[in-house]
Amino acid sequence: MRTKVKNNRLVLLALSLALLVFAPYQGLSQAAKPKFKVVIDPGHGGKDSGTRGKNLLEKNVALAVSMKLGEYLNELLDNVEVIYTRKTDEYSHPKVRAIIANEANADLFVSIHANAMPAGNEHVYGTETYVMGVKNEGRNFEVAKRENSVILLEEDYKEKYQGFDPTSPEVNIAFSIMQEAFQENSILLAQNVEDQFSKRAGRKSRGVKQSSLWVLWNTSMPSVLIELGYLTNPKEERELGSAEVQDYLASAIFRAIRDYINYLESTR
Repeated sequence: MRTKVKNNRLVLLALSLALLVFAPYQGLSQAAKPKFKVVIDPGHGGKDSGTRGKNLLEKNVALAVSMKLGEYLNELLDNVEVIYTRKTDEYSHPKVRAIIANEANADLFVSIHANAMPAGNEHVYGTETYVMGVKNEGRNFEVAKRENSVILLEEDYKEKYQGFDPTSPEVNIAFSIMQEAFQENSILLAQNVEDQFSKRAGRKSRGVKQSSLWVLWNTSMPSVLIELGYLTNPKEERELGSAEVQDYLASAIFRAIRDYINYLESTR
């Protein structure tokens, strides 16, 4: 009996020593795990108001939803670091936004916008999420021209944007090459977003689309551009001005990002 008790004590002593020796390394391993960096890009800002409704400006709607999204990510996900391209009504050109994301070695870039249609199309409404692509036919090309047109606000845009002409239908094939490595994950997140808009936030989803959007082209990570709805549709404009609807949209994007991160973790 004494021998058995003595042996048990030796085992316990060995286990205690092992915990003392390896615990610091275990703590270091956990501390060294990097956070998942999400860049939130509220579209437009400052002198660039974006699209206009009767009462709302795109830059203000985008900022409101972006800040709510950041709050959800910070409060509900411990493993995420949020980086904003702007937190106030200030202007920064698309190149700066891409640089912020690239220099941060971000894992995800989410650009948030609101849509518009020419006069006579006020009936059009719903959400859309864009990924980088060269399919610029029809409506997709109109969105690309509008979102890229901010580049023309820069006096030296030809030098700053490597000669990229946002009004030209001829899109450099480098677009598809630059984003090919991230396309699958970008589409996965975009589909998550549209599913959440439709199923959880009660919005009309117009689906995932591809277009040559400069800010997506120049980010070296999975990237999406989200159109929250149409400011040119009177009903949707009223809804996008509502704090409650803005919260629904932000929480839907949050859940899409959360599910995307969980999927990545499950496949590692």
